[in-house]
Amino acid sequence: MSSKESCRSELRIAIRQLSDRGLNSASKWASEQLVGIEQDPSNFTPSNTRFQRGSSSIRRKYRTHEVTATPPAGVSYVVTPVMEEDALVDTDFYLLAKSYFDCREYKRAAHVLRDQIGRKSLFLRCYALYLAGEKRKEEEMIELEGPLGKSNAGNPELVSLEKELSALRKNGTIDPFCLYLYGIILKQKGNENLARTVLVESVNSYPWNWNAWTELQSLCNSVDTLNSLNLNSHWMKEFFLAGVYQELRMHSESLLKYEYLLGTFGFSNYIQAQIAKVQYSLKEFDQVEAIFEELLRNDPYRVEDMDMYSNVLYSKECFSALSYLAHRVFLTDKYRPESCCIIGNYYSLKGQHEKAVVYFKRALKLNKNYLSAWTLMGHEFVEMKNTPAAVDAYRRAVDIDPCDYRAWYGLGQAYEMMGMPFYALHYFKKSVFLQPTDSRLWIAMAQCYETDQLRMLDDAIKCYKRASECNDREAIALHQLAKLHSELERPEEAAYYYKKDLERMEDEERDGPNMVEALLYLASYYKTQKRFKEAEVYCTRLLDYTGPEKETAKNLLRVMRSSQSSFPSSDVEHFPP
Repeated sequence: MSSKESCRSELRIAIRQLSDRGLNSASKWASEQLVGIEQDPSNFTPSNTRFQRGSSSIRRKYRTHEVTATPPAGVSYVVTPVMEEDALVDTDFYLLAKSYFDCREYKRAAHVLRDQIGRKSLFLRCYALYLAGEKRKEEEMIELEGPLGKSNAGNPELVSLEKELSALRKNGTIDPFCLYLYGIILKQKGNENLARTVLVESVNSYPWNWNAWTELQSLCNSVDTLNSLNLNSHWMKEFFLAGVYQELRMHSESLLKYEYLLGTFGFSNYIQAQIAKVQYSLKEFDQVEAIFEELLRNDPYRVEDMDMYSNVLYSKECFSALSYLAHRVFLTDKYRPESCCIIGNYYSLKGQHEKAVVYFKRALKLNKNYLSAWTLMGHEFVEMKNTPAAVDAYRRAVDIDPCDYRAWYGLGQAYEMMGMPFYALHYFKKSVFLQPTDSRLWIAMAQCYETDQLRMLDDAIKCYKRASECNDREAIALHQLAKLHSELERPEEAAYYYKKDLERMEDEERDGPNMVEALLYLASYYKTQKRFKEAEVYCTRLLDYTGPEKETAKNLLRVMRSSQSSFPSSDVEHFPP
């Protein structure tokens, strides 16, 4: 059997097993990957070819290799999903419980299965109890503190479930699905080391549960932690590694993994979206926009990940495209957190920050842990000069994800606005540690060093140098390096950076006060150095301007000409008669 056929066969069985256990998001993910496998041309029909269009450009961009189903020597490889083993009597009760479960009557479902011992029934009972506890926790949080407030409410079912699942694991009767649930409970209780161990056991014995992989991914906060995992070889592991590399900001490694997976899952919308996320982190907005446009052509009612697309449109100030996207998701499903964030971005781009905040708050009512909404709402409060509210929003964001550099950067901005540069500097340092290739972060930290309270200009220079090495699109760093060196009376260094800045402006065909400033400084510098040929070149260029810089250039030329009798002959010959 080919690797594509093997993957297809495994996924078909796994989809039903995941769905039977109420793991709907994992079942949906597996179904999308199943359709993402390129079909045999001989089997094409009008019903299945519609999923195969529109992805060819993404596949052409990346070299593709078919995912191998052969494990390395000495590494176990699970090839068949676990089979059902519930007795018939269990199945009858299970069917009733599953109908209650699908109607979100979790306690009722658990009660029906209270005496059932089959593996599937056992998991569904425990999972129903867990979800019932989560539902109660959410209700208590709203009742006690409001939808956006903090609360000490917890899941009341965790203690009993942990005790039961721990006993099953100790006596060796726990199955991979219960291991997955046990890992979630351990993670919520703060026992991350044991949670990792348990989740590894789960994915090693049943690798098709994407939910288990994502929980394990959230516990891999360093390369050392990732390398310590004893994971069996399986093609699902490649999806996991690609995601972990992305979270650890190992963007090249992540792209290579997705490139490899495209060999088999060449039409996977999930992989395309993940490639877009990596390129978004690399600020390759044009490529991100192209991918999302193609995703929407293939899946016009998709809402997932579209908030990132709206961020790109916002950054590029594409009013009409963002308006169209907001209208589209509003008609598709307006009560999704992603939809609310997209609409919030639309109002923000229009300058209607109060309306933007309303929609970001609505997103948080739907999902209080929606990271993007907290960060974007913080940005809006900064625009509205409401710094205490901005600080609170950013702090909520870093509580959810301490690796969100945007929230740390936002905290730095907020404290800078409040005139507290030492605090601002602390948060800017956190942001550049997490995203060292973003020139904006280095520039923000440099400007903080320049404030009157700090005046640490040498440190500011170091930051501007790092910014200039990080594709400074706003062209701030070189100009500031020149100005600071001039202020510190380092003429050679100042001239060097003014010249580099001038060359950059010429390449980009820019003009403005920065060019005038560079020309004036270089003309004066080369005159002082008695390098009159170079000085005349810059003075001559200044004669094309109409402001006071033209008179300054004339005076410089006049001074040099009046003293030409003392010039060496090699210098005098360059002046016009």
